[in-house]
Amino acid sequence: MTKRWVVQSGLIVGLALVVGGCSWLQPTSLTETAADPMQTIEVVVDGPLSDAIVAELAEYGQVTQRFDAIGGLIMRTKESALKALSSLPSVRVAGAIAQRHTDNYAGGISTWDLDLMNVTDPSASRVVEYDGTGVYVAVLDTGLVQNWREYLPEERIAVQYAKAFKSGASDNSTVAEATHQWERDTEAHGTHVTSTILGYWIKSLTAPYAVNGVAPMATVIPVKVLGNNGGGWSPAIAAGIVYAVDLKVALDAPMVINMSLGGSELSPLEAAAIDYAVDNGVVVVASAGNEGEAGMGYPGAYAPVVSVGAIGWVGEWVGFGAFWREDVPEPATIEALQNSVYVCDFSSRAVEDQDLDVLAPGSWIVGPYLGSGAATPPLRANGKPGEYYFLGGTSMASPHVAGLVALMFDKNPALAAADVEGILEGTAIDLPAGSRTVDDGSGVKVEFSWRDDATGAGIVLAGEVLDAVAP
Repeated sequence: MTKRWVVQSGLIVGLALVVGGCSWLQPTSLTETAADPMQTIEVVVDGPLSDAIVAELAEYGQVTQRFDAIGGLIMRTKESALKALSSLPSVRVAGAIAQRHTDNYAGGISTWDLDLMNVTDPSASRVVEYDGTGVYVAVLDTGLVQNWREYLPEERIAVQYAKAFKSGASDNSTVAEATHQWERDTEAHGTHVTSTILGYWIKSLTAPYAVNGVAPMATVIPVKVLGNNGGGWSPAIAAGIVYAVDLKVALDAPMVINMSLGGSELSPLEAAAIDYAVDNGVVVVASAGNEGEAGMGYPGAYAPVVSVGAIGWVGEWVGFGAFWREDVPEPATIEALQNSVYVCDFSSRAVEDQDLDVLAPGSWIVGPYLGSGAATPPLRANGKPGEYYFLGGTSMASPHVAGLVALMFDKNPALAAADVEGILEGTAIDLPAGSRTVDDGSGVKVEFSWRDDATGAGIVLAGEVLDAVAP
């Protein structure tokens, strides 16, 4: 949740290839042997791709597709025929088809929050060998903005599974699916949360670049359960959880649910849906809330959920405007690490019968954000204000941990979901009660203080967590 967090009243809330001048041909049969296997090749000829040239090439194999506009074709041929085919006067070049991989931001720049968690380092990019490959992260939030492809790697968003659920507050309210609304958000809370997991693209005209994510090769499933104003109701959220769990079962792949949302009461439907998720091996991560001393929000405070409070770095505002890319010095001791962070004043403390698990960076995290009412100045790109914002909240801390869980599943897809919370808590670095004085960037000193009820098991660090996961 950000400081703009909305408490819900009462309950919680086939690939088409189009090529100019392309036609398909029925291949004939060829016999291959183990010593002379068939292979698929691409051929480009000199001049127009006439029927006579195609007939000549067909003597060497099966022509399966023509690209007349560029004088090219695809064909299957024996390995032994490739040299002779390449020597034909009509052939400019012939070679094997080339594999391509999906776009990702694993090589993007490091930010202070990922550096603090030891996921990245400014001098070496990623310092962990895992990137979330093969893991699904269902982000139950406001969905994505319509132009999300300008910020997020398209191949990492599972558009085929994206959904939107909505429900109201009336006694006879039912849950309905809202077609295409998952990519119609107008503020970008869900987009910002997703950018922490996958990374994102900075659209600067002078030097556009990618920003690293916690799990840049994970696959995010956007599930819109909140309205564009950030508010919603528990029936829709419960429906979103059940939908994600059923997908996990059908896909037979590791899955994490991130919920950067909450309210003051535990919803029976949400609790049942979370129990259903845990029973089916899905890890549920949620923000602790932004109510400070007033206590945690739900579902984060519900014990089966991995709840996340927010910390900041004492050097974050020094040299404002660049801090988010600063190199966080590697602490020589645990005490030095403890002294370099503070618990954010808004981060919810655990009151009686509430369960706060761990802490992660949540103080002014940069990401794509279109909301015009944010209290902090935007990071401008292309002269357009409001494309990127420094947002502070446990909403920003939660996806750091959801991404870290994706790295755990990447290392061991068979990892029991029931063990994930134990590993996170068991490897966390304790943060004793204390105070820190932080420069706000203008020379003003701000003091942050906290007790033991604000820290859970402590600070999660990628290296310690992954070392505890058996391969």
